[in-house]
Amino acid sequence: MKIIKPTPIKRVGKHDRERRVLLGLVDYYIQTGKPVGSNTLKEAGFEDLSSATIRNYFAQLEEEGYLLQSHSSGGRIPTDLAYRIYAHAYLNTNEPYPKQNPFEAFKSFESKEIAIFLQEAAEKLSWETNCAVFLSAPRFDHDFIANLKLVPLDAYRCLCIIMTDFGVIKTEVMHLPVKLSSFGIKRIENYFHCRLTNLGEPENLEPEEETIAQTFYNELMLRYIVGYSNFIDVDLYRTGFSRLLFYSDFQDTNLLASSLSLFENAHSMRLLLKECKALNHLRFWIGDDLSSFANSSPRCSVLTIPYYINYKPVGAVGLLGPTRLPYRALFSLLKLFSDCISETVTKNVYKFKIDYRQPEQSLYLKKEESLLIGQSRFLIEDKRP
Repeated sequence: MKIIKPTPIKRVGKHDRERRVLLGLVDYYIQTGKPVGSNTLKEAGFEDLSSATIRNYFAQLEEEGYLLQSHSSGGRIPTDLAYRIYAHAYLNTNEPYPKQNPFEAFKSFESKEIAIFLQEAAEKLSWETNCAVFLSAPRFDHDFIANLKLVPLDAYRCLCIIMTDFGVIKTEVMHLPVKLSSFGIKRIENYFHCRLTNLGEPENLEPEEETIAQTFYNELMLRYIVGYSNFIDVDLYRTGFSRLLFYSDFQDTNLLASSLSLFENAHSMRLLLKECKALNHLRFWIGDDLSSFANSSPRCSVLTIPYYINYKPVGAVGLLGPTRLPYRALFSLLKLFSDCISETVTKNVYKFKIDYRQPEQSLYLKKEESLLIGQSRFLIEDKRP
């Protein structure tokens, strides 16, 4: 990511000069990660101020809680309060977008598999920012199961992978009454394929395998329909956790674990994204700002921005990283990301005539889903005597 050089904010008066020094120090520290001394800052764009004047400003800012000094002769580092002032200063500025749009390829996406697109987009954003990414999405309707796969876990359990036509993947753990061979698992998968496509009849199934296949198919279909109809939380995609290990700020294992426990809390992630979507603008939380969303005091930052379908906010995307983040550059990149995925999702929703909905407490069933449950004999086959 391109590092933005500090831009002096010219003001009149002592308070504004002090603020300019603070922003310059945070800018320099974000880029280097090294404590900032008065001479260092003077050479980094503050030639109009003497070193003594800068030291006086440092002392005042330290007293006000914006800076810390590790020892008497060392440089200063910003506190979370300083990062908040810095982030607020550039939150609504129009920083230039990167000359080469890293998300340009999104515009060529044309498919009803919007879930796949959003997951790939989140992965791309994580790659560009070196941050963990989490993204909320509405429920896209008229989806259906396209494939079912079985992965043996042990002698009596297997993982069933449910793949839908829109690219959604769900998993269920199923218990096996008997141990099955790899060939038996494959024959059961062939049974699933025949039932889903209505093409041909499953071959070479042992009677015991057919009973298991029929039971699994009925169970999985009903679980999917009930889960699809009861949509009370936005779908959440998360990626990029491992990229945070490259930050020096997270080299301490305890600090990493306490800070990133937030990323493993899906409920907290949803609350952050829900608040961003409701307020409908770019937001950030730094350090203790996140205390109400976590059990501990996270030493990290979260940046979020909504995205849209036809100018209506339908979800949000968030970045999670250390407090020492290049906020100016990331604000610009998030705005560009939101614009690109909003355009792409809107185009494909209209092109493929896809409906979508937000979470709701009441049971959602359109006519076709009601028929599936109400006339379950067309869905569930029971050959028991």
